[in-house]
Amino acid sequence: MSEVHSEQLLAQVAALPSLPGVYRYFDAEGGVLYVGKARNLKKRVSSYFQKNHGGTRIGHMISRIARLETTVVRSEAEALLLENNLIKTLNPRYNILFRDDKSYPYLKIAGARKAGLGEEQPPGADAFPRVAYYRGAVDRKHRYFGPYPSAWAVKESIQLLQKVFRLRTCEDTVFANRTRPCLLYQIKRCSGPCVNLISADDYRHDVENAEAFLRGDTQQVLAALEARMMQHAQRLQFEQAAELRNQMAALSKVLHQQSVETISDKDTDILAVKVQGGKACVNLAMVRGGRHLGDRAYFPSHLEDAAAVQDFDEAAETEVESPAPAQPVEVHVLEAFIAQHYLGVPVPSTLITSVPVSAALIAALSAQAGVRVNAVHQPREQRRLWLEMAQQNADIQLARLLAEEGSQQARTRALVDALDLAPDNLDTFRIECFDISHTAGEATQASCVVFHHHKMQNSEYRRYNIEGITPGDDYAAMRQVLLRRYSRLAEAGRDAPDATPPKGSGGGAGRLPDLVLVDGGKGQVSMAREVFAELGLDLSVIVGVEKGEGRKVGLEELVFADGRAKVFLGRDSAALMLVAQIRDEAHRFAITGMRARRARVRVGGSQLEEIPGIGAKKRARLLQRFGGVRGVAAAGVDDIASVEGISRDLAEAIYRALH
Repeated sequence: MSEVHSEQLLAQVAALPSLPGVYRYFDAEGGVLYVGKARNLKKRVSSYFQKNHGGTRIGHMISRIARLETTVVRSEAEALLLENNLIKTLNPRYNILFRDDKSYPYLKIAGARKAGLGEEQPPGADAFPRVAYYRGAVDRKHRYFGPYPSAWAVKESIQLLQKVFRLRTCEDTVFANRTRPCLLYQIKRCSGPCVNLISADDYRHDVENAEAFLRGDTQQVLAALEARMMQHAQRLQFEQAAELRNQMAALSKVLHQQSVETISDKDTDILAVKVQGGKACVNLAMVRGGRHLGDRAYFPSHLEDAAAVQDFDEAAETEVESPAPAQPVEVHVLEAFIAQHYLGVPVPSTLITSVPVSAALIAALSAQAGVRVNAVHQPREQRRLWLEMAQQNADIQLARLLAEEGSQQARTRALVDALDLAPDNLDTFRIECFDISHTAGEATQASCVVFHHHKMQNSEYRRYNIEGITPGDDYAAMRQVLLRRYSRLAEAGRDAPDATPPKGSGGGAGRLPDLVLVDGGKGQVSMAREVFAELGLDLSVIVGVEKGEGRKVGLEELVFADGRAKVFLGRDSAALMLVAQIRDEAHRFAITGMRARRARVRVGGSQLEEIPGIGAKKRARLLQRFGGVRGVAAAGVDDIASVEGISRDLAEAIYRALH
């Protein structure tokens, strides 16, 4: 294997220290291939270059290594944290990678100021904290509970707090301007602090009990409510005692409905993993305050290649005389998830896992979080029920993903068969679809949407502002967008006359797609044929989507630029479903861009902004005076100069710019 690597790289490997650290492999283009950690950098990295690995996955990766970078650290825990930070940042090709989704919602109790009982506070919003849904960075100004797995889980918890503790949810501005209680007070979901129907001290008691409930101290809350109820009864304050009795009854009902069995687990994460068909799912279920809040599924990328490289890493870590058995791929997936997910996310004290995970990983996680984290692999009683439920959800979510991907591939295959195409690789079959949108010729825009790898690729969508044509001329607009999209490709083909423009497998405008869809019939297809003939491109890739009789969905026909007869796929055709999906997406993308552009034009944004000396205030005065950019264009120089802040010279400049 060393024959394919430079002497400089091999010398760098030989000079590595026998210390713990993190290493990165790069290919010749500078792309990151793999990020790994090692107790002994010299031993681990050298193992990659000591023998020929043939045509295996690991051999393919090693053959592409052109450059190496290493970072020495003080401990394995530091190496673990650095490794996963780099994986999330660099997105290497041969690491298991989970999408960085830290956008978890929280339940927020706004206003962290806690005055002691009896301390005077102004009767404003600060004296009556509100409970709210929150997503974003947390701070010390407020109190946050979570994270929750979904917005639904947060809103359900807020409803519980409203039913039991009757905390307010209104904004401070609404609170400050109320003169009578709102509907939530009438239906007993708020205690009416906005109109002083509850004292600040009593409301503060409710807030403290709500926080204790969210922390899982339910028995403490019930005991405190009972003690306050007895105090009011002894003072013959029977109305207040009845309110607390009702609150206790509501809380007991909620606890019964939730079937809370905490077994001392107030904050716990349950992690179940399922691997099948080259795909994996990690299902994360969250228990907070002793309540099961729901779960969320995660699907990693780079699974098969990364698992092969990690197996090689583990074998290299052990002595040759006593090689350790390869870890199941489920272990690789779950350990990668734990290491990446809990970077920057609060980690609970207990993790319940469907497969055993490394003790070193849990130790590093504990050191990072500053609290002792315990991982349980074979739980009992309530924990076992939680894990079984999480495992079942992982199975369901993975089956759904495989079914969806299978159906997408089936639709791509159906379209290829229906059009009698023969792509080199079905997975890289690429379709680009064009649509024109305008309103009576105003703000004409063309859209290009892209479908490949069996799904729409939003990042590759493009919009084209169409100018210099007769308003409403869709054929001219189609000609302009196709020329702008494919002229560079045609030029590249002419520069290398012996080479035909490659199709499909690449992205962007550098490769001719396998199929070009245009939303329209014979007219639009004829225009596309003229453009492709002029550019010297293959006419067979152009297909028009012609509306059927009465423009009914399912009756569309496909029109070909190369002279083939029309094709009617049938209402229930999987191929037609895919064509309709792509066509509708192109229309949606075009019309949203057109509306935004039209709005800018109608408020005079783009045309007036380009005139030197016209700022936001002057532009607003002009539009207010003349009712829009068209009104400004219709006005004379004297009329424009009469607007406040517009000099004679500037008025003449505006008139010239708009004419």
